[in-house]
Amino acid sequence: STDRVETIADGLAVRVPDAEALELMRTHVSRIVEVSEDEIRAAVRHLYSDTHQVAEGAGAAAFAAIAQERERVAGRRVAGILSGGNVDRSTFVEILSEADPSAA
Repeated sequence: STDRVETIADGLAVRVPDAEALELMRTHVSRIVEVSEDEIRAAVRHLYSDTHQVAEGAGAAAFAAIAQERERVAGRRVAGILSGGNVDRSTFVEILSEADPSAA
């Protein structure tokens, strides 16, 4: 538990974990990939520039994880769920206007 959560992926943010959800994860999830705020922001940019998809931070998190794991999953068929276009206009403009470090 935590008193405060600050993330661009507010749809994933929880202050108090749900015990039943945690138990299901312990039972059925074999791997969790942690992504940074910068990786999520980059995923939002890439999704928009490459596919013209608008994704909020939580919706872009799966893409960020797949991008982070690209060498591990190379040559394999991979699927990620892209959900949520509920991004604040000013936040979206801010993310899109950021320089992409990978483009340097």
